[in-house]
Amino acid sequence: MRIALAPMEGVVDARMRQMITAVGGIDWCVTEFVRVTDRLLPPKVFHALAPELASGWTTASGTPVRLQLLGGDPTCMAENAARAAELGAPVIDLNFGCPAKIVNRNRGGAVLLDDPALLHRIVSAVRASVPMRVPVTAKMRLGYADTSRALDCARALADGGAAEMVVHARTRADGYNPPAYWHWIARIAEVVSVPVYANGEVWSVADWRRCRAESGVDNFMLGRGLVARPDLARHIHAAAKGQACMPLDWTDLVVMMGAYWQTLRAQVPERHAPGRLKQWVFALSRHYPEAQAFFLEIRRGRDCVQLDSAVAAQVAAAKNQPGFAVRAAA
Repeated sequence: MRIALAPMEGVVDARMRQMITAVGGIDWCVTEFVRVTDRLLPPKVFHALAPELASGWTTASGTPVRLQLLGGDPTCMAENAARAAELGAPVIDLNFGCPAKIVNRNRGGAVLLDDPALLHRIVSAVRASVPMRVPVTAKMRLGYADTSRALDCARALADGGAAEMVVHARTRADGYNPPAYWHWIARIAEVVSVPVYANGEVWSVADWRRCRAESGVDNFMLGRGLVARPDLARHIHAAAKGQACMPLDWTDLVVMMGAYWQTLRAQVPERHAPGRLKQWVFALSRHYPEAQAFFLEIRRGRDCVQLDSAVAAQVAAAKNQPGFAVRAAA
């Protein structure tokens, strides 16, 4: 079984990838998408979205990072894939799942699922443009407005040369609204000969068990579930082996939050840093009552100096908890 961290645009950037992969249990992760339109992008674009290329395409904890491209022009996608391979990208991943309106209006992401023949041309062009040692993979949804072309799209990706595919078990019209239709993943896995990863609505070990049973696959990609519970992949791996796993408690997360906030302060413009912090704390509130309280405290905060104090107070309180030194040493 393999578990991947999803490439969530605007959420799972290099900072979040490093923080979550450091917790453990993740076999590989993917960059936010590099938007390809009508030109060959300069190397600085790839460096900006994939700073891990400077460290062997792994996070600091050693988790492999794949480079994701998004676009609808086969030739331009192929040219940019070739450049990414020249920069050392170990895997080229293609995004056919993004539901964002602005992306879809510009012929990128999930809207391409209405044209399986175009999917095939894009994957084939990219596969031909990069060395055979560089796998090409793809992520898709079940369709744009409906599921009528889901199997055709999956076949198009596999026949075009995709070595693996991730299936987000919803259409673009479904957005991120539950449920995820995991049984469709089983249908797709039956018609392609490449490994299929299940994606969508896995928030807990119990969800993973149901997803595995309905999808019939052994590989999974987790997105919002891992952002909300960074140790979820570790728990799933343990459950698959019939083992127990020590959970992260709020104290652990506060220490992570303190380091994350310092990274945001150093690397992100002040007008954007508070939003990134609040976005993560809100996600954590799904599982941690303490996060709910902290989010209410900081939700209106826009001043980084005020947030410095709020985060520092949380970290200080966490370090004063009984047993903190023992957990930190472990």
